[in-house]
Amino acid sequence: MTDTVVFPQDRTCPYQPAPGYPPLAEQRPLAQVALYDGRRVWAVTSRDLTRRLLADRRISSDRTNPEWPMMFPSIAAAVSDAQQKVMKIVTALVGVDGPVHQARRKMLIPNFTIRRINALRPMIQEIVDQQLARMIDNGAPADLIPAFAAPVPVTVLYRLMGIPDADHRSFERLSHQLAAGPNANEAYDELMAYMSGLIAEKRRNPGDGVLDDLLTKPGATGDVEHEELVSTLVLQVAGGHGTTGTMISLGLFTLLQHPEQLAELRADLSLMPTAVDELLRFVSIPDGVTRLATDDIEVEGTTIRKGDGVFFITSVINRDADVHDAPNSLGLRSSSARDHVTFGFGAHQCLGQSLARVTMEIALGTLLQRLPDLRLAVAAAEVPFNPTAGFEVITELPVTW
Repeated sequence: MTDTVVFPQDRTCPYQPAPGYPPLAEQRPLAQVALYDGRRVWAVTSRDLTRRLLADRRISSDRTNPEWPMMFPSIAAAVSDAQQKVMKIVTALVGVDGPVHQARRKMLIPNFTIRRINALRPMIQEIVDQQLARMIDNGAPADLIPAFAAPVPVTVLYRLMGIPDADHRSFERLSHQLAAGPNANEAYDELMAYMSGLIAEKRRNPGDGVLDDLLTKPGATGDVEHEELVSTLVLQVAGGHGTTGTMISLGLFTLLQHPEQLAELRADLSLMPTAVDELLRFVSIPDGVTRLATDDIEVEGTTIRKGDGVFFITSVINRDADVHDAPNSLGLRSSSARDHVTFGFGAHQCLGQSLARVTMEIALGTLLQRLPDLRLAVAAAEVPFNPTAGFEVITELPVTW
């Protein structure tokens, strides 16, 4: 155990773990860290133990539990009505356990299978082509995030879910206000009203999106109540694209800082599927996955007690030397590239991971193919980034070509 490592810590490089985390890697598979208030919690640092514990029913995702560990004082403080509303949406799927979670997840699983997502490749390619054409027409230099990385996954997800094209901008605006803005209350009410109205319309006139399938196929929504259905769908549509956009921008930035690997990928785009997973592993956007022990758990000669907070520190786990031959290097041909936990594991593993992978493959592959001279328009040290609530985010990515 260690008395010195505080969690979470800011990174000093967008694709490297925080510099204070090496002691955690040395203590695999389990360490103790201190939160902002001094509370000691467990830090899981090995891939194998992570998979074991995330599949254990005694490891809970229930954020309504009063013992739930908070990473930041701003989250632990008395929350506003708007923040409570946001939390209600967030917990609609990822913050519940057991039969409730299973019912909501079961409702969505058929719509995110690898087969269905692969069938969307032509549509995703069309969206990528259109967005890239706009960026090129507007001329260099450009900020890749608003010009390409952010709008591509937004449009892909909205089309998949069945949000009418005419509503994309207003829905995105409300989603942003809900997450961060003084009008979060109003945004919540508008989003819920919009989704309720869209559900009613699609029941009358169904199309071919995920929402349409859920609302028209007998038994598709199971025993999920109307309010639960609305909250779950708002979560999927409003929150299911941000990390993909971040990975497109962070993935490109990382490749630009590794010119040999970038040249290798440009020369052989068939490496892209492995490269995407290696970038997901190497960058590790989420710094940690939070859970709570609901019973004593004996692991590796140690007891995680009931009520203990448990953090799965992704940026350390994804560089487990027992799994990866060169854990701190970017290897686009790595046979262990997919052995990461960036999408979680077990019952709460990310439903949209196949969509994220395919979107990244097509977006990054098209960028590298169509813009062979794509490069940063500023020095790498001038690219601004910040960790936001445990997620690594580049805020601007100036590029030229």
